[in-house]
Amino acid sequence: HVQLVESGGGSVQTGGSLRLSCSVSRGTYSTMCVGWFRQAAGKEREGLASTYPSTGNTWYVDSVKGRFTLSQDNAENTAYMLMNSLKPEDTAMYTCAAVWTALGTCLPLPYWARSNAGYWSQGTQVTVS
Repeated sequence: HVQLVESGGGSVQTGGSLRLSCSVSRGTYSTMCVGWFRQAAGKEREGLASTYPSTGNTWYVDSVKGRFTLSQDNAENTAYMLMNSLKPEDTAMYTCAAVWTALGTCLPLPYWARSNAGYWSQGTQVTVS
């Protein structure tokens, strides 16, 4: 059973930064894609970025490209998303997810956001004011 534990949310002022972490159960991380999502109040879940940690391949949607950066600590089975230059419109519940995919690949983010595929974290709230 794969478990994801997410942390790092909180409240920041406009222009501030936060780093979210997503720890994945041992024994599964190296063959999974890890994705990051958010859902603002009254809106659909949005895919933000994804990574295949064992190869370092990353993908970003245009709305966060240049502001959000993915990294990972493969020894700790943990993926990170550093969020810089935060804006009030970034306020949302952020979740991470992991799914088994072919080596070096990830599910397309819009599809993944709608599909609920894989395993999901409990979520962490990010509020920007």
